[in-house]
Amino acid sequence: MQPNSIQRRLIATVVLSQSLLTAGLVLTGVLYTYWRLLSTLDTSMQARALSLAALVRYNDNATGDVYFDDTMVPPSIDPARPDVFAVWANRSGLLARSDIWPSNVELSPGGDQHWNAKWGHVPYHVLRMSNVPILDRVEGPLSKGPQTLSIIYASPTVRLRQQVRAAGIIIAVASLVLLVLMAKFALRGVGKGLAPLQTLAEQAALVSTQDWELRLPEEVEQIAEIEPVARSMKETLARLQRSFVQQRDFLANAAHELKTPVAVLKSTLQSLLQRPRSSDEYRTGLNQSLEDIERLERLLQWMLRLARAEQWAHGALRRNLELIDLNANCEEAIERVRSLARSRNTQIVLSRNGPLLLRGDPEDLRLVWTNLLENAVRYSPEGSRVEVDLAQDKRDLARLTFKDYGVGIPSEELPHIFERFYRGDPSRTRATGGFGLGLAIAKALVEAYGGTISAESTPGKGTCMTVQLPLDTG
Repeated sequence: MQPNSIQRRLIATVVLSQSLLTAGLVLTGVLYTYWRLLSTLDTSMQARALSLAALVRYNDNATGDVYFDDTMVPPSIDPARPDVFAVWANRSGLLARSDIWPSNVELSPGGDQHWNAKWGHVPYHVLRMSNVPILDRVEGPLSKGPQTLSIIYASPTVRLRQQVRAAGIIIAVASLVLLVLMAKFALRGVGKGLAPLQTLAEQAALVSTQDWELRLPEEVEQIAEIEPVARSMKETLARLQRSFVQQRDFLANAAHELKTPVAVLKSTLQSLLQRPRSSDEYRTGLNQSLEDIERLERLLQWMLRLARAEQWAHGALRRNLELIDLNANCEEAIERVRSLARSRNTQIVLSRNGPLLLRGDPEDLRLVWTNLLENAVRYSPEGSRVEVDLAQDKRDLARLTFKDYGVGIPSEELPHIFERFYRGDPSRTRATGGFGLGLAIAKALVEAYGGTISAESTPGKGTCMTVQLPLDTG
């Protein structure tokens, strides 16, 4: 068992708590036994004190004088050690005292009480009783009235202490045996209880980039403490798998996108070098090469923009943002796509409701709106219109919707439209200039500002993109 393990801590905690409980039970048992035995001793001493009171007799006269009849003194409580007693009458004084009454002890009568004393190295428990009536009866009235007694009775507590000690030893031994059995049971129970964690760790160690599935036995997965951990691990692995697949696809798609213009550029230059050509042929070849270089440059810019947006979304970049109005920012984006809209005879209708202030980079947000508007215009039929609506909801969020009435997006493609390099529509070819990065960049930028972007689409009826961004309320 490792020094810093949950199993060791649990067992140590259980054993410590049970040890404290055992000590408490032993102490409680000893104290209770002592109290019960002492209470029994008090009762026996009180009975013997009353027996001594019954041995007090009145003289055969009317003066009320009394004497003590020592012929029937009760035996000691502890047969091995004698009891000690003394009897006083309120007028006649000391009537009797045991032969072994300590010579150095002088006790005067007083109120009822109990106490412990030690005489001749022997511990005693002492009882004093006051105003005890004399049980003897006389003929005729007493001239001075009846007397009362004060009795001190002491009994050795050696046997009582031996009984308490023996009871304590028995209770302690029984408790220790139970503690050892409990420790063994706890060791076994904790080990068995933590076995599912070991299973979870073993199965988690089998997860790899080739197999992302966490396989757990059903009985382990149903444990109340394991179920949320297993569920969280599976969700985390699913996200890691998606990120891994996206990263792998991104690299493959980026390599493919970079390879194509480079191959075309290389082919064009090689063809120019194969034989002497006229200046017009060289000029045409160089212009084609420049177009391929420009496309390559645009692709690199889009990839860098996406990387910067994702770094910022994950807190890797710090930026000083200015306060901007989303209405004006969106109008600037509309002006950027105005020429594209005119070429397709498409009308862009803007609806707004009051100022919408947000701290951000104007160029970032214009890029988002431009991407959404270009897609809406490009995939709308000629002569159609695109509706842009800006409003504020009750949660201090800006809500921007971009609705077109174009071909729409099939339901099976809708979950993937924000993925990098995703082209669901075969018409997104090199002729349109699309790389499949526009919506991925838009999503990354929106999430970097703490917002969300979503899409709803009905094939043949159009698409509605909705962006929600937190406003600056300060």
